[in-house]
Amino acid sequence: MKPLGWWLMFVGLMRLASVWFGFFNIWALRVAVYSQTDMTEIHGRTFGVWTLLTCTLCFLCAFNLDNKPLYQVTFLSFIYALGHFLSEYLLYGTMAIKNLSTVGFFAGTSIVWMLLQWNSHQPKAFSKAA
Repeated sequence: MKPLGWWLMFVGLMRLASVWFGFFNIWALRVAVYSQTDMTEIHGRTFGVWTLLTCTLCFLCAFNLDNKPLYQVTFLSFIYALGHFLSEYLLYGTMAIKNLSTVGFFAGTSIVWMLLQWNSHQPKAFSKAA
């Protein structure tokens, strides 16, 4: 497995921990992510399902870096997550900066790394010699 694949596996595991909090420990999710808001259990489960989806994308992409549509969707999941949490911090004031910096580290690193290797995992086209 390539280094980007290992990174995506690691990020997927970190996201999997967040899934647990969303479904089974809403208090920890409130403290760790949305520190300024009163989350209900349905909000926690919605967060858990959304995070489970993004976790699945990380795992699938880690093993299929040459699958361009899957790569793009996984990349976009990081863009959307970072955009969501930035808006929670900047617009709604429901996140503390330390929580945003954790999300920013994982999403930002993934975005930059995936951009740098955008086409490097694509299968090489065979050219016919004339």
